[in-house]
Amino acid sequence: MQIAVERAIETMWNRYEEPLSLDEIANTAILSKFYFSRVFRNLTGTSPGRFLSAVRLHQAKTMLLETDFSVTEISYRVGYNSLGTFTSRFTRSVSLSPARYRTLARAGLTERTGAAHDGRRTCSVSGSIRTPDTGCPVRIYIGAFREPIVQGRPVACEILDGSGQFTLRVPEGVWFVRAAVVAASDFPAPPWERRPLLVASGPELSVRHGHDLPPIRLTARPLTALDLPILLALPGLDSPQRPAPEAAAVRVPSLSGA
Repeated sequence: MQIAVERAIETMWNRYEEPLSLDEIANTAILSKFYFSRVFRNLTGTSPGRFLSAVRLHQAKTMLLETDFSVTEISYRVGYNSLGTFTSRFTRSVSLSPARYRTLARAGLTERTGAAHDGRRTCSVSGSIRTPDTGCPVRIYIGAFREPIVQGRPVACEILDGSGQFTLRVPEGVWFVRAAVVAASDFPAPPWERRPLLVASGPELSVRHGHDLPPIRLTARPLTALDLPILLALPGLDSPQRPAPEAAAVRVPSLSGA
């Protein structure tokens, strides 16, 4: 089944600009659309439609940075028939409008990406992350998200320069901890040009005051064809002034607010 799903994902990457239907995508996997949808979600953690949307928005980010196409033209080039739909989905997924994303990136700037807590009390979620030997220093970006997909603003985040311990302050609710690992050799490239070497996913967390959770243990692994593009590039949590990683891990405060 995995090979069939990977074949469908390859179709999404190759034909993202087309108005692909679920039937068409399932046909490339040689499965009925209902069975295909169930298998796809089991393997990727999301639906075929949301995966295709992630691919399209990932390609839109690339076009915004590497071409002079207007936002309207890009929206059509990545398969959207409505500029409004494209803009709203891009903004929800990337936490910036397409025009704002392009402006900040081309100016070499980043924007604080922590989500507001709306005055709610927060709880501590602690854990550790281990990375396999990559042969070079790495920087690790860890965030807590409302959904399994890494998109939108993390409610809390932390940056480590190498394997180590982390603590996130999150409100009560259900959260998903995700991490991206990039090579220190990517610096001083701007955050949006850094590509993860490894990723890590934690279990679904149900956080309640007065209920302690066991520490999360994350193990980073290489990306596979089943992984969605990281729409909010976690490296974008970096401050432009933050130096390249050194041997010791360095902890920075969780970000909050817009």
